[in-house]
Amino acid sequence: MNDYLLLTPGPLTTSATVKSAMLKDWCTWDDDYNHDIVESIRKQLVSLATKSEQYTCVLMQGSGTASVESALGSLVTTNDKLLIINNGAYGQRMTEIADYLNIDYHSLNYPETEQPVLQQISDILDTDPSITHVAMVHCETTTGMLNPVQHVGELVKSHNKVFILDAMSSFGGIEFDLAQLHVDVMISSSNKCIQGVPGFGFVVCKQALIVAAKGVARSLSLDLYAQWHCMQTQGGKWRFTSPTHVVRAFYQALLELKEEGGIAARAIRYQENQQLLVKGMRELGFNTLLDDELHSPIITSFYSPEDPGYQFKKFYHALKQQGFVIYPGKVSEADCFRIGNIGHVFEKDIQGLLTAIATCCYWLK
Repeated sequence: MNDYLLLTPGPLTTSATVKSAMLKDWCTWDDDYNHDIVESIRKQLVSLATKSEQYTCVLMQGSGTASVESALGSLVTTNDKLLIINNGAYGQRMTEIADYLNIDYHSLNYPETEQPVLQQISDILDTDPSITHVAMVHCETTTGMLNPVQHVGELVKSHNKVFILDAMSSFGGIEFDLAQLHVDVMISSSNKCIQGVPGFGFVVCKQALIVAAKGVARSLSLDLYAQWHCMQTQGGKWRFTSPTHVVRAFYQALLELKEEGGIAARAIRYQENQQLLVKGMRELGFNTLLDDELHSPIITSFYSPEDPGYQFKKFYHALKQQGFVIYPGKVSEADCFRIGNIGHVFEKDIQGLLTAIATCCYWLK
């Protein structure tokens, strides 16, 4: 077992009971696995994402990016055009996927520290009627930015486009309803705010869209329609080998989410963790990259100290020795590092981290 906490946006620190759920082997053909576990997960994810009955869920093997690629490659046809709103590494990754899949797209790019401008999005939708889909990242973990999904969703809806939301790092940690946000397709992953382990992603989308996606996919293994159809008609069966241990751990994580009080309670814990972290870091002399109103409760970027003795690797290893693992920076125009506060992490853990950082800062000098 690790002797440190992962203060990262996923993989993240999981509970001992989620870990222990992986100690049993499962047969992918067994009804106890497919019907009782997989189908339960699918139904729970839809109910967590929305109150609307228009939505369905499909699980997809691989990383979160694999599910993003599956959704884009299966739901955007060769006759469609995609508008990608990009203000970070994960918006940029969607443009790379579009390039690989030969998807016609327009990328509306912003600096990593700026939110999208609604009027510019509206202008593009007004002037380019060939755009059929709009894609955006909800929580851009490049910086910790929380993008204005409500306003963008209203704008996309008013132009009658399909709204695709990468909610990889926000789903399960921030309360929202897909129907109220006018989100048609949402993508997330097992190793984020539900607090499972890596191994599969999932897409919650309007069933009418996925039914219409038959034959669209540009990949055999990432065919979202084929995967959904198999699960839908065969009681939760996966087309290809299921990540059984990961799925069982995720099922346990969903149980623990419910025991905690659901997304509402978890969102409060994450928010309190983040506020405590920022307050303590500022008291230690660190500055945040973003203004407070732009912060998500998921991960926070801090400017690196100007002290000539500071080196991130030394800082990282000193913290790891005291039981905490943080993230390097990912912003192209700023020297910074990132600290996540999601996962099985509580106030005492953030207090312990702040004590460790104070010790490390003294050590660096």
